[in-house]
Amino acid sequence: MKTQISTLRFTQLLSATPRGARLARLLTVQQLDAWDWPPACAVSESAALVVAELAANAMTHGRAEGRGFRLGLAVEGPDADTLRIEVTDARGDRAPRPRTTAPDPTADFGRGLLLVEALATRWGWEPWLPSGKTVWACLPLS
Repeated sequence: MKTQISTLRFTQLLSATPRGARLARLLTVQQLDAWDWPPACAVSESAALVVAELAANAMTHGRAEGRGFRLGLAVEGPDADTLRIEVTDARGDRAPRPRTTAPDPTADFGRGLLLVEALATRWGWEPWLPSGKTVWACLPLS
């Protein structure tokens, strides 16, 4: 969609609540629209799903009393061909673990990182000192 892209970055602190997770998804779609990826395009839809899953995990597993989480979006790569999504939470002691077995088909949870893995070209996590972690995923912009 874009022919020339300078460095594009967006960050926002949000509360580690269901409202904060929902707002992270909505802000992602809004910011991508401002960067000329409209809400109905594949990039925006994939990014919204990945952010929803990572924000839900931050709210559920990375929550610490009185601490929120940070959403970060950046367009990067040699040809600005990658969207990097970052969600930083306060619980570095709870590292994300990819599933090694299929989730129970009747369970209401356990599929989030499978979805992230399916949509992202790569994903992972890194410590956020002194006590948190950043879970990131990269999506293609082409």
